Amino acid sequence: MIATLKEVTSFIIGFLPWILFLFLPTDGWEPLRQAVVICLGAALVFGWTALRKGFILQWATVGFFLFCAIAFYGLSWVWLAELMGIIANGFLAGVIWLTVLVGNPFTLQYAREELPRERWHEAGVIRTCQVIAIFWGALLLVPTAFSVFRALYPTALPAYFYFYLSLLCMAIGTGYTTLYKRKKREERQAMIQRQPD
Repeated sequence: MIATLKEVTSFIIGFLPWILFLFLPTDGWEPLRQAVVICLGAALVFGWTALRKGFILQWATVGFFLFCAIAFYGLSWVWLAELMGIIANGFLAGVIWLTVLVGNPFTLQYAREELPRERWHEAGVIRTCQVIAIFWGALLLVPTAFSVFRALYPTALPAYFYFYLSLLCMAIGTGYTTLYKRKKREERQAMIQRQPD
C-alpha cells in the first residue's frame, strides 16, 4: 500500500504544474500571466530532481511554461492567451505521443525509478510503459478536442464543464496507471511462483 502511494505521488508530481494550472484563475490577461509564472516555479521546484535526471515530461513542462512566460511578459502575445486551452492540452498530449512514437515512453523513466537496473530493458516493462503512455496520450486528446470545441462554440457549454472534464481525465489516468501496474505486478509474481525451483 505504501509503495503504491509512493508511486502515485511520484507520478502526480510529474503532472503537478499542469494540475496547478487547472486550478489557478486564468480568466483574463493578468491572472493567466501570473498562473504561467507560478506553474513555471512549481515545475522547477517540485520537478528539480526529475529535471536533473533528464525526465522528458519535466523538461517539456518547464519549456512550455517558460515559453508562455516569455510570450506573455516579453512579447504580449494575446493570441496565445486566447488559444491557451487548445495549446496547453495539445502540447501535453503531443509530448506524450512523441515519447511513444520514438519508442521511449515517458512512463519508462518513472518505472525505472522503482525497478532494479537489471529489469530496465525487459520487454514486459517496456510494453507496460508503452500501454500506459498510449492510454495517457489518448486520454489527453479528450480535453484537447473539447478545447477546440470551446473555441468554436464558446457559449455552448458552461466553463465549469471544461474544468471538471480535465480533472476527470487526470483522475482516470492516475487510476488506470495504478491499477494496470498492480495487475502486471501480480501477473509477474504469479508467473514467478509457478516456475519450478
